[in-house]
Amino acid sequence: MPAQSKPVQQLTPFGYALAGALGGCFSTAVVYPLDVAKTRIQATNADAKGKGKRDDLSMYSVLLRVLKEEGIWGWYRGFAATMINTFSMQYAYFFFYSLVRSSYIKRLTAKLPAGSKAPQLSTAAELILGAVAGALAQIFTIPVSVIATRQQIGRSFQFSSKAPSNTPSEPLTVLPSEQKAPSDDDYDDSFLGVAKEIVKEEGVTGLWLGLRPGLVLTVNPAITYGMFERIKSAVLLAREKAGAEAKMTPGLSFVVGALSKTLATVVTYPYIMAKVRIQARTADEETAVEEHHLPPPHNKPHHLKDHHPGALDVLMRVYRKQGLVGWYQGMSAQIIKAVLSQALLFMSKDQFEQWALAIMILFYRLRRSS
Repeated sequence: MPAQSKPVQQLTPFGYALAGALGGCFSTAVVYPLDVAKTRIQATNADAKGKGKRDDLSMYSVLLRVLKEEGIWGWYRGFAATMINTFSMQYAYFFFYSLVRSSYIKRLTAKLPAGSKAPQLSTAAELILGAVAGALAQIFTIPVSVIATRQQIGRSFQFSSKAPSNTPSEPLTVLPSEQKAPSDDDYDDSFLGVAKEIVKEEGVTGLWLGLRPGLVLTVNPAITYGMFERIKSAVLLAREKAGAEAKMTPGLSFVVGALSKTLATVVTYPYIMAKVRIQARTADEETAVEEHHLPPPHNKPHHLKDHHPGALDVLMRVYRKQGLVGWYQGMSAQIIKAVLSQALLFMSKDQFEQWALAIMILFYRLRRSS
């Protein structure tokens, strides 16, 4: 009998990955309209002189504009692709993180006397392990992220007309008024449709746009989870010393998760913004405007498809136009969305681990009965 119960006594790396993926999908679905708004804000090319009111780039204004122009559907543009991306990214990250972390701890305990307690990992070790897991996850999941970003931006947003200086309420995308978007009836904005468009215009490598900044951004979850573990340990120790139960309540997990994610977002935000602009190709359009004084035709493959600007190019261009403030355009929207999503994930993590364990038990029993 012990042999039968052993596989389901605790979660395997696959189990932790499943729990993380389910929790990630739940938290992302709850705040999804905010995700669409923050992506559009980050992709908008607003220069330092400000061809529009700053309020146009607030999350509230963007949400209202999307609702007015596209209806409720606009708030959930790219929802399916984002859910696939979230599930695959979270699953891959939690799986690799659990696998790498457990392997590292096993290697450390192998050098200790039998029966010794596993040593607590340092912050540096947590960051490194998280970065390795994040890099491995990025490589396998970024194509879905590119497709989701394009869907969230939307065709009408990509081809908005340039707003004259005396009409600040118009969209801020830098395109001449005579340049019109292809008919929405001719555009397939489904998951496969967007994927085909990307491959047609930029080749298969276009599905990996933003991989380099994505790899740099692996420090984001590493910082988040590293800080969460450190703050959590400090909080539990303080509660234990105070005579209270050394247990994280959902509310406490929410606060600690929010603090951890805010810190990680502030540190890495410039690269987050650059990655979105690269994947949405607004960075390409800026390059075309600067070098050729006209945006490229939109009814044929991008003429700069073999020379996409890198994250540093994007950041330098934004710095020249807007200064350091430009690097943090839309950061408040990113923090609101990321903090709520991450805090919900941390708060529901234990619950989803129980569900994942239940799923594994059910799967194990089905396998045995068959």
